[in-house]
Amino acid sequence: MLRSEVGRGLGARWWTALAVGLLALVVAAVAVAAAVDVDALRRAWARATGDPVGVVVACAAFGLAFVLRALAWRRVLPGLPLGQALAGIHLAFGANHVLPLRLGEPLRILSVTRRTPVGLEAATASTVALRAADIATVAGLGWLIAPRAFSRLVGGWAWLLAAAVLVAGIVAWLSLRRLSHLDLSQVRLPGPTAFVMTVAAWLLEAVLVWQCARWAGIELSAFDAVLVTTVAVSAQIAAIAPGGFGTYEAASVAAYAMLGHGARDALVAALAAHALKTAWSLLVGAVAVWWPQPGLLGRFRLPAHLPPAPDPAPVGPIDAPVLLFMPALNEEATVGRCVDRVPSEVCGRRVEVLVVDDGSTDRTAEVAQAAGATVESFPSCRGLGAGVRYGLSVGVANGAAAIAFCDADEEYPPEELENLVAPILAGEADYVVGSRFAGTIEHMRPHRRFGNKVLSRLLSVVARRRIDDGQTGYRAFSPAAARAAEVVHDFNYAQVLTLDLLAKGFRYHEVPISYRFRTNGESFVKLGRYLRKVVPAVYRELNAV
Repeated sequence: MLRSEVGRGLGARWWTALAVGLLALVVAAVAVAAAVDVDALRRAWARATGDPVGVVVACAAFGLAFVLRALAWRRVLPGLPLGQALAGIHLAFGANHVLPLRLGEPLRILSVTRRTPVGLEAATASTVALRAADIATVAGLGWLIAPRAFSRLVGGWAWLLAAAVLVAGIVAWLSLRRLSHLDLSQVRLPGPTAFVMTVAAWLLEAVLVWQCARWAGIELSAFDAVLVTTVAVSAQIAAIAPGGFGTYEAASVAAYAMLGHGARDALVAALAAHALKTAWSLLVGAVAVWWPQPGLLGRFRLPAHLPPAPDPAPVGPIDAPVLLFMPALNEEATVGRCVDRVPSEVCGRRVEVLVVDDGSTDRTAEVAQAAGATVESFPSCRGLGAGVRYGLSVGVANGAAAIAFCDADEEYPPEELENLVAPILAGEADYVVGSRFAGTIEHMRPHRRFGNKVLSRLLSVVARRRIDDGQTGYRAFSPAAARAAEVVHDFNYAQVLTLDLLAKGFRYHEVPISYRFRTNGESFVKLGRYLRKVVPAVYRELNAV
């Protein structure tokens, strides 16, 4: 009850903040539109498009500023990869240009904690320390360049706000350090090197401002460009609209005016700089969602570099059997014939048959037992994935030389068992699947053939290797692969099992099999339900590796 009330309260605050920010954006847009000189804006655009070298210089300087900030973050948090530091900073920067009140800042922490081994405490502490140092540096730089001008432009309230943010950052840092249950041993306070990098980053950002001023027809000195930059950025500490739109422009125009430049040209220069920064933030921020891997949203493919294949384990003594198990649900019409068709031995080894009865409400268990199979019945239906998980565990526990399974509906030929287990018993493979499309298909409905082909192609993309039949119901495993196999959901096993074993380095192999569509009963596969269950499970599997 309390949790739901807290959730509703946070949701209400979120929508309130969004509404306030949107209103501020609309007001700022109306004010800027009324004040901007459209002809001057067109002239600046023409100069910019005619100056590709200047665009490259401005963007390169701005990009290098972010690299320096990422390097400074690594000085504070040495275990953080440079690529992920850059991604986290750009995600926060991009989100701040979409969300009001600088609500994008938490994305920096979220990105690091989701994509690296860095813990929440270390990510939070290092971010707080760096942001406080960032604010102190930009304010100090502005004051150092032009003490009287910066103080007049920023004003007493802005100084108080900057001081409050800095003090809050220091207090937060000290509070985090004093909490004994938090491990902040890997986090350092920003040292001289981090401050030098931060100063250099602001100076590089001033290059973009200087270049945009030139396009607007304003000639700035290096010191003047730094002053405009520091004033505009300092004003954004209290930004309300997304990207600080309006606040940035007003502060920039004030700085240009103090330097003796006209307000109309100043507004064009400010809009040009803000537009370039916004374009960078959205473009690079969008890239940072996906790259470097793992992306913020998680993996959508197996890693490009997988672990080496485990050393082949001995398949066991000659008297170790091959286990073939059949998950079955209400298959009394076919399970007996399936058991009868199982060969008594393959590759010189005896074959044991297990039927995993998944809570059938007919005579499946009785028929299977009468045909000579060992039967394990679940009290209720658990799902095909649960049946496969159980059968693999039985094979491992019984010391089987190889473990295989097929459906109990006569779609797959039990007599072809040797084709699947032979590569395993010969030490050539760990995981073997029977491909219907490489073999002979007696009958398959057109829509199922098409669906199987499409899903197999998609699985090939996700797995980064060719898979001809990703949904086949005939598979075999070495004892090591069966022991390591994890089926992450009960509904089905097909895609998640393949991805799991490939991610662990096990050797995959396909062999041709014959197939005919079932003539009795009804398949559990319904496309909508199948996708709703399987797609989230595949995502979980990919992000568990």
